[in-house]
Amino acid sequence: MPASLRVVARGDDGEIMGVEHTEHSVYGLQFHPESILTPEGGRILKNFIEIGGIKND
Repeated sequence: MPASLRVVARGDDGEIMGVEHTEHSVYGLQFHPESILTPEGGRILKNFIEIGGIKND
């Protein structure tokens, strides 16, 4: 993992599931938050939309 990325989420087995850049608004996920079987997936998508400044017109 490069120093510019910080691990922000891990699976139960310790596998890296989410990262963020330490200086820029860049994020990465290793799963599908839109899946109905993903716990808290809706909240993750809502946060992403808020961070991006997307408005519901």
